[in-house]
Amino acid sequence: MPLHPQAEALRRQRAAAGTPPLYTRTLAEARAADLADIRAAAGNPEPVGSVEELTIDGPGGPLPLRVHRPEGGTELPFLLYLFGGGWTLGSPDTSDAICRRLTNAVGCVTVSVGYRLAPEHPFPAAVHDVVAAAEWIAAHAAELGGDPARLAVAGDSAGGNLAAALTLAARERGGPALRHQLLVYPNTDHAADTPSVREHDDPLLFNRRSVAWYWGHYLADPADGANPLASPLRAPSLAGLPPATVITAEYDPLRDEGEQYAEALRAAGVPVELRRYDGMPHGFFAMAGVLDDGRAAQQYAADRLREALR
Repeated sequence: MPLHPQAEALRRQRAAAGTPPLYTRTLAEARAADLADIRAAAGNPEPVGSVEELTIDGPGGPLPLRVHRPEGGTELPFLLYLFGGGWTLGSPDTSDAICRRLTNAVGCVTVSVGYRLAPEHPFPAAVHDVVAAAEWIAAHAAELGGDPARLAVAGDSAGGNLAAALTLAARERGGPALRHQLLVYPNTDHAADTPSVREHDDPLLFNRRSVAWYWGHYLADPADGANPLASPLRAPSLAGLPPATVITAEYDPLRDEGEQYAEALRAAGVPVELRRYDGMPHGFFAMAGVLDDGRAAQQYAADRLREALR
């Protein structure tokens, strides 16, 4: 179908403003612009019971965590949320509105982690950080007011990639146990040459040049892209991974590899529910303030997580 009218209106605004693509800017400019754009489109952040900033010992030094708690409740389930931004942009601020919405709608303690960014800290630094965060949550669940037996992981874009990598790492390490994985338009193969990659070249939307720019920062050596922790679709086996929800967008170069990953999980015996949002561009999940389907997708995600974490 055509680009949704709400998304098309945003595209025209970018064209009228002469907004340059992030991949044409310096890192500092791109990081600032990315956060500003996300905050402008996210809608008013919902109030939650409390928000706490913590710092734990990470594999590369201090690792910041942001803990969102709903009003009331004890022995709550946990959600580890991993922000997007091509492993190059972003922080817990990037996903704050999403985390607040999921905290309230799921009734969970949501923890976001400020994993190290590329190119200063290329692969596998971010993977090591999110693994450390998941292990820390499981070990400190009681003091966080939650139930370590009910832990899910979620992320959008590069965060979805890291969420998938975490499930692979946890399987190999024997824990922590993960109840569910929510993957929102995830990167799953660094060398993907799919129809959706080839189709999407609009400089006013996330496009194939965006994808290449992010991978170029994340992988210090292109050969690292063959590692399943960078490209989960390349894992020899996906058997034994947690049940999954995969969300994709029609106007997204990552569409096909996200859907291929869902099918590969299903073929490996992993319960999967895949939902594509037609007419939507990459990034729509974080744009609940301006895109009705962004808000609908967040509600769908919350429903799936709430069911999984009962």
